[in-house]
Amino acid sequence: MTVYVSDEVGTRIDVCQHRGMSKSTLELTPVQTVACCSPLMRRPLSTEQAEQVAPLLKALADPVRLRLLSLVASHSGGEACVCDLTDAFDLSQPTISHHLKVLHDSGLLDRSKRGVWVYYRVRSDALAGVGALLGGAAT
Repeated sequence: MTVYVSDEVGTRIDVCQHRGMSKSTLELTPVQTVACCSPLMRRPLSTEQAEQVAPLLKALADPVRLRLLSLVASHSGGEACVCDLTDAFDLSQPTISHHLKVLHDSGLLDRSKRGVWVYYRVRSDALAGVGALLGGAAT
């Protein structure tokens, strides 16, 4: 495969010729996963699989909850309490708590109570399952 690079005057040269290397040594690596390999594209979901995945996708479909999940996952130590999250939104603390409860009830967040504070942590296995379903690499 020949790859062209434009120089300043707009002429095109072969990258291999430019670098003075053999074309046989040029290796191209794919950057994207092929969409056909997604489990959704290989075979239809069973009723049980769809019933398991739907609550996760429904919970993630809300922009506030999606952002909350991202904030919790990226917070130092991988966990956060409501008091760490309220400043990022123009919402009341009870509303934030409600969205966190929905994420917890769907299985996307774990929570632990410490004194009067409740700390949330992302369940990486649940995210990996959603990623694998949509064609991402599960880890």
